[in-house]
Amino acid sequence: MKILLVCAAGMSTSLIVTKMKEALQPEEKDWVIEAKPVEKFKNEFKKYDVILLGPQIRFKKDEFQKIAGEHGIPVEVIDSVDYGLANGKNILNLAKKLYETKEK
Repeated sequence: MKILLVCAAGMSTSLIVTKMKEALQPEEKDWVIEAKPVEKFKNEFKKYDVILLGPQIRFKKDEFQKIAGEHGIPVEVIDSVDYGLANGKNILNLAKKLYETKEK
């Protein structure tokens, strides 16, 4: 699975990526988890299976969901508490749930 985290500046989101990678199971170690700034969304989103937005850009969700939805790619906002605590496991579980709904 390929997961894209979209953020405003990228400082805290790079920590989230690290924590998510640490939470991967052995059979998931080949998954791609990357963070990109909001300006790069339109050029990058098609490369990913799931898109997660940092809470600071939640206002972009409807716009990005419309764009990505046309390609069957789910978009969701990361929970503020999970983001603030850098809870990679919970954020990874959110991505997995989105991916499962995409498959159906």
